[in-house]
Amino acid sequence: MIRNIFDTHAHYADRAFDEDRDEMLASLPDKGVRYVVLAASSIRDTVENSRLAEKYDYIYCAAGIHPEFADTNPDNYMGTLRDTIRSNPKVRAVGEIGLDYHYEGYNKEKQIRLFEEQLEFASEIDMPVIIHTRDATEDTMNILKKYRPRGVVHCFSGSAETAKEVIKLGMYIGFTGVLTFKNAKKALRALEEVPMDRLLLETDCPYMAPVPFRGKRCDSSMIAYTAEKAAEIKGLPVQELVDITCGNAKRFYGIV
Repeated sequence: MIRNIFDTHAHYADRAFDEDRDEMLASLPDKGVRYVVLAASSIRDTVENSRLAEKYDYIYCAAGIHPEFADTNPDNYMGTLRDTIRSNPKVRAVGEIGLDYHYEGYNKEKQIRLFEEQLEFASEIDMPVIIHTRDATEDTMNILKKYRPRGVVHCFSGSAETAKEVIKLGMYIGFTGVLTFKNAKKALRALEEVPMDRLLLETDCPYMAPVPFRGKRCDSSMIAYTAEKAAEIKGLPVQELVDITCGNAKRFYGIV
């Protein structure tokens, strides 16, 4: 069994885990999972992630607002982020934040304003950021070049050329179970360009389950399948790759 798994981006506050959340989280260490970071999409997630991180020793979390909530934030959202981070030392990043132009009707100006506000906040409190970007590569990269945060572009789906740009900024790149999909040529080509000291593994669970679980609810133990594919591309034994990416994630999130 592969051990020392660090799932750098999970969503266990998601309602997909409402029926068995505690049972699931209690079981993961016995399946080789050493650490998990819970990424937030909303104020609700931020608060719930903090609670779960306090409950489970191996869980850490992030606080932030996803671009899809740019139109629906409560007036005091920055205050809630500050209060959560101030009150819980297990909050280790601001995120996930970024831009998402995938669905019609998005408000580009509000998304950019929210993104930049949270980047400024992360810089102010000296925390890394978790970046979400979908169908918005040009704007995302321009903003990252402007602010140059410590961060990771999660669930990477860009080109090899974009991966090179992200690495030049000193950032990390996170890959999900997409690496195992039949149509993963673009992601695998990008992976080839990522130095081992900048590579992170993640699930984005309950989404993005790797083959042979594609279409089912994902959980952190399934990173083993993503790691196998990444190790194949990098020419490393699977456990060695997992150990390296665990070390990278601990360094990124400041976990001793």
